[in-house]
Amino acid sequence: MGETKRTYTGKELAGYLVGMFGQNLIYNIISTGLYFYFQNVICLPAMALGWIMTIARIWDAINDLMMGTIVDKTRSKWGKCRPYLLFAPALIGLITILTFINGNYATADSTSQKVLIVAWAGISYVLWGMSFTVCDIPLWGITSLITEDENDRSKLLGLARIAAGVGGIGVLVVQIAQAASEIFKSKGMDSSTASQYGFILTVVIMTVFSVILFEFAGISTREKVQSSEKRYTFKENFQIMFRNKPFRQIFISGVLRSPIQLLMIVAMTLVTYYYANGNIMNILKYNEDGSLAGIDFKILIGLGSVAAGLFVGQFVAMGITPALTKKFEKKNLYNFYSIAGAFPFCFIFVFYKLSGGDLTTTGWSIVIGICMLFASAAFGGINVLQSVMIADCIDYEEYTNGVRTDGVFFSGQSFITKLSAGLATIFSSAVYAYVGYSGANIDTLNRAIEDGASFITYDGGTGAGKYAAAMFFLISIPPAIGMLLSAIPTLKYALTDKEHARMLKELVSKRDGEAKDA
Repeated sequence: MGETKRTYTGKELAGYLVGMFGQNLIYNIISTGLYFYFQNVICLPAMALGWIMTIARIWDAINDLMMGTIVDKTRSKWGKCRPYLLFAPALIGLITILTFINGNYATADSTSQKVLIVAWAGISYVLWGMSFTVCDIPLWGITSLITEDENDRSKLLGLARIAAGVGGIGVLVVQIAQAASEIFKSKGMDSSTASQYGFILTVVIMTVFSVILFEFAGISTREKVQSSEKRYTFKENFQIMFRNKPFRQIFISGVLRSPIQLLMIVAMTLVTYYYANGNIMNILKYNEDGSLAGIDFKILIGLGSVAAGLFVGQFVAMGITPALTKKFEKKNLYNFYSIAGAFPFCFIFVFYKLSGGDLTTTGWSIVIGICMLFASAAFGGINVLQSVMIADCIDYEEYTNGVRTDGVFFSGQSFITKLSAGLATIFSSAVYAYVGYSGANIDTLNRAIEDGASFITYDGGTGAGKYAAAMFFLISIPPAIGMLLSAIPTLKYALTDKEHARMLKELVSKRDGEAKDA
């Protein structure tokens, strides 16, 4: 009677994970690539960029809740999540490309041109966020509709987080675009224009590929779990979500952990400028006659150590966390990741100071790579647990109040991420504005590097190495503080694993009974 029966097939699982990978390729093209493009290629002023990103993401977070309400009101022959997964990816792809079609603020001839550049950056980014939300909520929400089995759902969410993490290779859009810019430089374009064209070419190709993969999530899956028939208003859904005590604890914890987003916001700029002196192509060494001499292993080791730490740590944690939840209480794992993860973040800045500001030697590169490994592992583990715990909150709500609003609760997950990213962005922009890493100063920096200057010791009128010091501060001290604070709301988490298992067993029995009666 209480046995779970309705769950996904292997084909559905594979299709969903392919779609998740495609979606996160697009997400990382924007979250990392567009930020780098706005900041370092078309040189938007730091505070203008900060306000664009912050306002867009906070609005996007609110829009997530609205989209969650729309999803939960959707009734179609495909279900309530699948229609959006089938028909919206192409729109997202188009707007993704349009966000990169812009002018260069640093070289604009007039104030009106600069205003238009900033305005289009803001408008296109807001439109992208709204279109992305149309698919993001259904993509996560469908995980609670394609299986009733708790272990299968935990496995699905764990694999989904891994697929999303693998989609993180989308951050390489920066390096690929820099390599592509060489094509345009060879045609006689100046470095600034060539960089823009390199980004546009790369984004078009990567986005089309990503959209094709994204479509598999809608094509392959089927919804099996019956949702609540009653429809709720936006206000009612908001109340349902925040009266749910375990979700409320996760939400507060996620907001307190918002500085962790600085790692993703700052890391690509830091790695590219600090280790490769502004351009990934510097990893190649040339002879005086222009022939290739080989690879600069100092740059390779620096980039490789940090990149391996960032990605391997997340993947390992995402892979083992679902298995760990079978042996340890989810709440305890969540709090362990939060508290233990604060230390490697803190050590990054400590080692930066101990090295005298130069972490590019082989030894220091490996040390920082290890710090990144453990820091990103904590980040990856928390991401998996947050998704699983929010799915548990949906069961808790259905059991306690007879309401199952999957879209709204998973919009809450997106709300946490985007609100946190908005807060982190405005903080990083304030720090950048304070040290002068903004607007035309970045264009000046890029030209100085082309003339032989080193980013590590670059003065630029702000003090030797201050740009690098600001970046290392941003990816270490604020995230460490945020990780520690985030454990406070969940120390006495309201939903134990034992209680959730009991609730889910009763819910499945009730659904089986209703299915037989029907």
